[in-house]
Amino acid sequence: MNNLAFTKKNYILLAIGMVIIITGMILMSGSGSTEEAFNPDIFSVRRIKVAPAVCFVGFIFIIFGIMAKSKNK
Repeated sequence: MNNLAFTKKNYILLAIGMVIIITGMILMSGSGSTEEAFNPDIFSVRRIKVAPAVCFVGFIFIIFGIMAKSKNK
């Protein structure tokens, strides 16, 4: 029964990565522009630079979580 592909460490890293990605997606969200009114907030630093960087870090965590090996194998 100890032949699982991932260990507890892997699952924790995967969960951290998912939380970081979800945080990045929340940072990207917001109201958009309509035909009647232009919303300059769509070009804010938070939505254009910070949120994609946060998502990228989350994907790095997920890749690391998948590739990490346990010490006892």
